[in-house]
Amino acid sequence: MVEILVLYYSRHGSTSELATQVVRGVHSVANATARLRTVPSVSPDTEQPLPTIPDEGPPYASATDLADCDGLILGSPTRFGNMGAPLKYFLDGTGAEWLAGTLTGKPAGVFTSTSSMHGGQETTLLSMSLPLLHHGMILVGVPYLEPALTTTRTGGTPYGASHVAPGQADTKLSDAEAAIARHLGRRITEVAIRLKGWPER
Repeated sequence: MVEILVLYYSRHGSTSELATQVVRGVHSVANATARLRTVPSVSPDTEQPLPTIPDEGPPYASATDLADCDGLILGSPTRFGNMGAPLKYFLDGTGAEWLAGTLTGKPAGVFTSTSSMHGGQETTLLSMSLPLLHHGMILVGVPYLEPALTTTRTGGTPYGASHVAPGQADTKLSDAEAAIARHLGRRITEVAIRLKGWPER
């Protein structure tokens, strides 16, 4: 069995909707399952304790989730062309996993959501990829063999899945956005299955 960690931060629900479609893509592959995780919000008040479990939705991610996964798919809304601070904060805390090579050789992909068509989707996807490269992961994008990539009039890029949410409450994905997100989940899962047959790292 191959297990893919789908790890995301979502503020208004759009990134969460993309994560749902990514998980569907993972589950479309035989002998594969997805582990859905999120990260807590961060506060400028460093003395404020973080909640140990979320009020609703998937559990918070841990180092064990990273060690257990055969592939990783990260998602975040765009913040000035970059990932949101909560996801960056989590990644900044993975120094021990970097030293141990926990994620080395595993496939990875990214997804994002913006409130405007040119709101920094591609820069966010690329910036999210940088720590994955430092971890020695194998980046997987969306090939143009996915028909929705050439027909979409909203989100979707070869760098990863994306969603345009005009107005923060508009979390409904277009058909093309959903198809691209599912393709990303499926493709990373298929790559993970192939890589799992390689000799031990």
